[in-house]
Amino acid sequence: MSGTADRDRVRRSARQIGLWTGVASAVVIAAGVGILIAVILATSRPQGDDRGTVGPRPGFAVGDPDHVVVDVDRVLPWVIVLGVIGVALLGLIAWFTARRAVAPLEVALQAQRDFVADASHELRTPLTALSSRVQILQRRVARGEEIDDALDRLRRDTAAMDDILTELLLAAQADQGSSAEARADASASVQDAIELIQPIADGAGVVLRPTGAPGIVVGVPAVTLTRLCTALLDNAVQHASRGTEVTISAAPGADRGRAVAELRVSDRGPGVRAGDRERIFTRFARGPETGRRRGFGLGLALVRDVATRYGGSVVIESTSDAGTTFLLRLPLALPRGR
Repeated sequence: MSGTADRDRVRRSARQIGLWTGVASAVVIAAGVGILIAVILATSRPQGDDRGTVGPRPGFAVGDPDHVVVDVDRVLPWVIVLGVIGVALLGLIAWFTARRAVAPLEVALQAQRDFVADASHELRTPLTALSSRVQILQRRVARGEEIDDALDRLRRDTAAMDDILTELLLAAQADQGSSAEARADASASVQDAIELIQPIADGAGVVLRPTGAPGIVVGVPAVTLTRLCTALLDNAVQHASRGTEVTISAAPGADRGRAVAELRVSDRGPGVRAGDRERIFTRFARGPETGRRRGFGLGLALVRDVATRYGGSVVIESTSDAGTTFLLRLPLALPRGR
């Protein structure tokens, strides 16, 4: 959320906590005073009554303080007990309100940590691709070869990084959700993701192969769809065996009675263990090391978070020793003019 929204939320929370604390403390004090008054009335006796009779005698006006005698040895234990109970209750109220008071701060800190982790992960793949492009460019310059196409790809990779960073900053400023105006061509986003991952795939000895039907328009921003495809491809390349293919396809489908786009990314890696099929979609959950670029367990968690935000989903469709297929479902874009 924005800074103004955060401040409003903190102020609203402070008002609620102050009101709750005041009311709870007043109830505790009033209850203690009421109990103490009842004890005093129950243990009081008329002045001059030496028989120790508890309580007023018939016809005795309890409301007249000049005729009431209170035995301190009877009331003092109640005062001590009520004081201890009151202190304990007020301490409990203070503890509870303190937890409520720091809750917005905890949410803000968690959001900050998530943003730093997400931004670091999202920019890591383009940076790796840029590093590979620079190395290719250096080799071509050293050999005196043509470098125009390498420079063009460097510019496109830089533009992709700028788009990703812009989207992350927008997401940090306000809660994003699905938008009727968001549209992305699945084939174009798949191709953009392949171009971004291609240097990494070349270094891993993995072939990227796109398939699927053209003309599928998804109801998410283009940069978001490219991010999702990039994360799935990056994960597949990191786990694919050298000399194998990673395929990505897009096709129309249906999910619970609604039209969706189905994107599948398949690798020929070792598969996912049964106990890890859900765990790998949580933050910082990492699978076995592959000996390649070290992962931090964020890519698949980000894919699920973003897909869910736009009304989609991502699951492991199949997995075995022969490889794994991830299925990403996203809603189709509404026809223009609706």
